[in-house]
Amino acid sequence: MRGLRSTIVLLVILIGVGGYAYYISKKPAEDSSAKQEKVFASVQADKIEELRVKAASGDTTTLKKDNGGWQVVAPLAVHADESEVSGITNALTSMSVVRIVDENPTDLKEYGLAEPRIAVAFKASGDKDYRHLLVGEKSPTGADLFAKRNTDKRVFLIPAFQESSLNRSTFDLREKSLIKFDREKVDALDITTAGKSVQIAKQGGDWTLTRPVQVKADFGSVEGLVGRLQTVQMKSIAASDATAADLKKYGLDKPATTVNLNMGSARATLLIGGKADDATVYARDASKPMVMTVEGALADELKKGANEYRRKDVFEFRPYNANRLEIARNGQNIVFEKVKGKDDKSPDKWRRVSPNPGDLDKDKIEGLLSKLSNMRAASFVDSTAKTGVDSPAMTVSVKFDDGKKEERVRLGKVDNDAYAARQAEPGAAKIDTADFDAAVKAVDDISK
Repeated sequence: MRGLRSTIVLLVILIGVGGYAYYISKKPAEDSSAKQEKVFASVQADKIEELRVKAASGDTTTLKKDNGGWQVVAPLAVHADESEVSGITNALTSMSVVRIVDENPTDLKEYGLAEPRIAVAFKASGDKDYRHLLVGEKSPTGADLFAKRNTDKRVFLIPAFQESSLNRSTFDLREKSLIKFDREKVDALDITTAGKSVQIAKQGGDWTLTRPVQVKADFGSVEGLVGRLQTVQMKSIAASDATAADLKKYGLDKPATTVNLNMGSARATLLIGGKADDATVYARDASKPMVMTVEGALADELKKGANEYRRKDVFEFRPYNANRLEIARNGQNIVFEKVKGKDDKSPDKWRRVSPNPGDLDKDKIEGLLSKLSNMRAASFVDSTAKTGVDSPAMTVSVKFDDGKKEERVRLGKVDNDAYAARQAEPGAAKIDTADFDAAVKAVDDISK
């Protein structure tokens, strides 16, 4: 009997809770047009000039627009993260009222609005006073949030997904760039890690490795590194004003890696210290006292050796800009030249100049040019010994860009390994043996 009474009591409580949830979430709106009502109907995102954001964590951040850009002005003075601020301003101006819950609430506590978890105040152009959005708890269904404006008694619902845009801490809202520099002005960089240095300089529009070897650098690899350094963001702040003891604690008194980015006479320096945890390391902009954490993957990338930045293309020319091709193989010189058409209606043609002069099959010569130009280094060796390039199986000389440029590459093979050595560059590149064999076959075929 007692068990039956307990069951009945629990059932009554369950029905009551369910009924309350249904009442709150399904309470009909007196005005159905409220479903389309904008929370702040007359405001445009780009007209908002001041913001004050109180996050659920308790952080309160004040921001102001200055010369078109946002600045955090309290509790510290730093540049703001423009994308984070835009997320808030866009949310404020696009947000709609899902439903009016209570026209004249007697107790805001039941909605979590007596002490709102999140509060956003803002001024738009022409406003004398702040407008406020107060955000309380989630509705019983979890799909919406209770909210109200400070000038309005009504409690209404806004979509729950808006919380991710509005609930932003001071760290979220500040700029989080690890190091600041003008990417377009970077003309040299050097990376020192574990006592080894890699130095790269821009010459004209190209990048060149200057240490430990003097060779052309891979443009994409270097530009990718510069872009990575420009966009990487800190994960947290370990110390705002690090002391000498702090630097030692974080491994920044003797950095594991130092990166210098030179921009003419200016320089930006990034220092990487010890591990913060399994996923992050400590880092510091040498010009600032702050110690930050950054993803450990960046530290790993900066440990790459010089060969990672070397140009991987064995040949610089491309089939469309080659003008003359000379191949030395088996004691014979084979020469091909492109002959320009007489007019716009006449296509260019390739001819074999020697040893047997004559026109060439277009597909065959283009196939050979493609096979050569597509050769790429898989790795590099410091010496040409045991690479076969000192007694090459084939030497390829190419003139391109209307004869303004010329390059010469020796190709060799030892056992099942193939190599290529560029003129005036140290060592050799290890290439795909299948690519080498295909090029040799194409040469032998087109030489007949």
